[in-house]
Amino acid sequence: MGLFGKMFEKKTCAICGGEIGLLGNRKLEDGNMCKNCAKKLSPWFSERRRSTVESIKEQLAYREANKAEVAKFNPTLTFGTGTKVYLDEDARKFIVTRSSPRNFEESNPDVIDFSQVTGVDIDIEENSSEDMREDKEGRSVSYNPPRYFYSYDFNVIIRVNNPYFDQISFQLNSSSVEINENGAVPANMKPYPERNQDYSEYKRMGEEIKQALTSARQQVRDEAAAARAPKQAVVCKRCGASTIPDESGRCEFCGGAAL
Repeated sequence: MGLFGKMFEKKTCAICGGEIGLLGNRKLEDGNMCKNCAKKLSPWFSERRRSTVESIKEQLAYREANKAEVAKFNPTLTFGTGTKVYLDEDARKFIVTRSSPRNFEESNPDVIDFSQVTGVDIDIEENSSEDMREDKEGRSVSYNPPRYFYSYDFNVIIRVNNPYFDQISFQLNSSSVEINENGAVPANMKPYPERNQDYSEYKRMGEEIKQALTSARQQVRDEAAAARAPKQAVVCKRCGASTIPDESGRCEFCGGAAL
């Protein structure tokens, strides 16, 4: 079979066994996958080409089990505008998605434990474009000194301990925040974006997300460390015995409140 024939040779999905249509193939390290199976993978997963058929099957099993976690998810705090971070404080879990709560089950966002968070970064990206003028010959030339327009994008990077992805990265703002109230800024003068209301709002929003997730993670870790710590004996205030209280704080001898 020639090269042209191989290009249009019918392929079978190694995941579901279905026939892969024209332009529907998604290459794996040791096989092929159809676009329908690819849609079921985590939106934060980016290693498809270096993944084996077996590892993809394992991830799809995880994604199927995730549906049950989504069904139980009850958001108590929400951050963001387009892409949002939803926290379920009671279950100590969170999700990141553009879907509204009524569409969670359809989009199946990854449900992440607070304890899986390893760090949160807010990256404010500055972009600039030069403002040009037209000379006597009609050519676009620089001002002297050059002048620039500035805009900003706000990216949230949540690093997580997950077997299929290690970070959740998304942009807070749906369109760049432009700092051009007074026209282009000369190259020898830096803008003061903090004076812009949208800039300040997105920066505050990013810091809120960082604070919420890092605080929740730390609380879970502190409680786990406390649970692992050896219990200390105390003198029961009711019977005076030296006792190690049970989980409810009661004396092992008299059954009363030891503390």
